[in-house]
Amino acid sequence: MKHRIVEELHGVAIFVAIIWGVFVLDTILPGEFNDFGLSPRSSVGLTGIVTMPFLHGGWDHLIGNTVPLIVLLCLLAGSRANTFRIVPQIVVMGGVLLWVFGTGDSVHVGASGLIYGLIAFLIVAGFREGRLSALVIAVFVGFTYGATLIGGVLPTVGSGISWDGHLTGAIAGGLVARVAVTPDNVGIKR
Repeated sequence: MKHRIVEELHGVAIFVAIIWGVFVLDTILPGEFNDFGLSPRSSVGLTGIVTMPFLHGGWDHLIGNTVPLIVLLCLLAGSRANTFRIVPQIVVMGGVLLWVFGTGDSVHVGASGLIYGLIAFLIVAGFREGRLSALVIAVFVGFTYGATLIGGVLPTVGSGISWDGHLTGAIAGGLVARVAVTPDNVGIKR
C-alpha cells in the first residue's frame, strides 16, 4: 500500500476532533467520563488503556495536549511510518505499561502519554532509519521537545501530573520504533 500523507493527515484531524468531541460531551452530559481513565492494577482501570488519550481533566489540559499532539502526529504522518499502526501500538503498549507499573491509586487521563511516545518514536526512528529527512525530524523533535521529555518523565509527587504515564509512553514509543524501524525496513507502510 502506497504511503498517502493526505489520508494520514485526515486521520490526524479526525483523531484530534474525536478528543475534542469527547471533552465537549463530557462537559455537557451528566456523569464523569474521566471515571473511564486508567487506574493502575485495577480491573476497572483496564478500559483506560485505550480510553485515556481521549479524556482530559479540563480546558487547560486539553489545549496543552492539543498543540504538541497535532505537531507530532503531522510529523509522523509526513514520515514513512504508518500512523494508523504506530499510534495504536504506542497507546496500547504505553497504557499496559502504565497499568502494570503506574504509581499511586489515582486515575490517569490525557493524551500526554501518547505525546511522549510520539516524541520518543520520532527520535529513535529517525536515528534508526538513517535517512536525512528522518534525521532532521529526529533532531527537530529532540530540540523542540527534548527538555519536555526529560523533565516530564522525572518523578513528581503531589503535582497531579502523570509523570509515570509520560515515562511509560516514552518507553512505548522507543520500543515501537526499535521494533518497527530498521535501516533496511523502515517499518512502515504495509
